[in-house]
Amino acid sequence: MGAAACHTVPLRCAASLSVVRINVSDEYVEVRLSLWQKLLGLMRNICVARADVSDVHVVHDPVREAMRSGIKVGLRMPWLCYIARTIRLDEAFVVRRGVPGLSFAVDNETALHRVLVSTRHADALARQLQRS
Repeated sequence: MGAAACHTVPLRCAASLSVVRINVSDEYVEVRLSLWQKLLGLMRNICVARADVSDVHVVHDPVREAMRSGIKVGLRMPWLCYIARTIRLDEAFVVRRGVPGLSFAVDNETALHRVLVSTRHADALARQLQRS
């Protein structure tokens, strides 16, 4: 990923113990989790080629959306924070209360079909991803 084309947005989660980073480059969209989020959320970093990203939009209450899905594994603190995957492992949530979410579909051969991550920069990132 080229440094000149990369846009990094930090996200402080629940108790401000760590930071989620969203890296957007010309080639990839990457959601980088901290070690504790990986362990408690039973997830790893998410990296998707820009060509495989579609249906980008902002979700104004991402925690509500995470609560409605069939969460299988991960950190679940209802109405506060979710770092988890759905039962079918096709959706990933890294969301917290009061922070809008960046949602995008993943169109490739993996099990993951959708990502929702909270960031105060959701609007700007959505516009940037929709341009490509």
